[in-house]
Amino acid sequence: MKLELLVSAALIPLATPALAQPHQGHGDHQAAGPHAGHQDPQAQEKAEPADPHQGMDHGTMDHGEMDHGASDQRAVDHSTMDHSAMGHGAPEPAAASPGPDMETPPPPEAGSGAPRAADAIWGAEAMRASREDLQKTHGDFTLFWFQADRAEFQARQGDNGYLWDLQGFYGNTTDKFFFKSEGEGSFGEPIEELEFQALYSRAIAPFFDLQAGFRQDLAGPDTSYAVVGIQGLAPYMFELDTALFLSHRGDLTARVEAELDQRIAQSILIQPRAELNLAAQDVPELGIGAGIDSFELGVRLRYEIIREIAPYVGVEQVWKTGRSADFARAAGEDPSVTNFVLGIRFWF
Repeated sequence: MKLELLVSAALIPLATPALAQPHQGHGDHQAAGPHAGHQDPQAQEKAEPADPHQGMDHGTMDHGEMDHGASDQRAVDHSTMDHSAMGHGAPEPAAASPGPDMETPPPPEAGSGAPRAADAIWGAEAMRASREDLQKTHGDFTLFWFQADRAEFQARQGDNGYLWDLQGFYGNTTDKFFFKSEGEGSFGEPIEELEFQALYSRAIAPFFDLQAGFRQDLAGPDTSYAVVGIQGLAPYMFELDTALFLSHRGDLTARVEAELDQRIAQSILIQPRAELNLAAQDVPELGIGAGIDSFELGVRLRYEIIREIAPYVGVEQVWKTGRSADFARAAGEDPSVTNFVLGIRFWF
């Protein structure tokens, strides 16, 4: 009895794999050998094409037995192959970009015709209206322009004051009649400075005019001046106004003004401004000393309601130097004054 139990116990492990895999040998009909010919014909028609490498165990393949040298690659003669047909030929040169060397030069007869060739066909009278309209379109027309660059109230220590700086012109793009006026004073007192200029202005460069004329001072001692100067727009958008004045007494003075309109928003601009006044000699009756008479430096913040109308606020510092400062102290004035300004700029 004990012997039978021992035999049974020894046979059970041997039978277990067969019980655990009852369908072993029936899963892969292609690998089953004898059962390959008994597949369902309908299932064979519906099946995907068989992978030729399916069922191959590359892990058991002896790659050492495979003779890769059997395929003689030397049999392919690359020298007889047409590489240009395969897209390996020399690349075509890129098309040259257009430029001065490729442009067709004008014919020799270009520009040699009559300056008014249309007159020979249509007649001078028929072309007169078109010619006049062309001249007007290209700038041969008159303009009137007026601007109050500064019209302001000045708050300062002591008596508050006012100032105006006006200019305008009438003419065409090359020849104009210019007029300018500046003045300032303190409330409750006579006007300290008042001048008027009348100038002929001639364009000497795309952005600069040469101006000449006279200036008349109407406040203080009656003084007349001959004026010559240059006004225009310098590089980086600096507006310059320079002038040399020769009085009827022979006094020579000069003035240089510069300002820059810098837009910081669509309707908001900031304008730094500087003015320098010079003199070749002392003019005691006008309180002017030789050398640098005075120097002004200020900044204004402007808001454009429309382009033609813009109120502003700002601050400006004025210094009198040298002999001019001495003349100011002798007259009971402060040679250094700070002005807080509120004004409006307009033009039309």
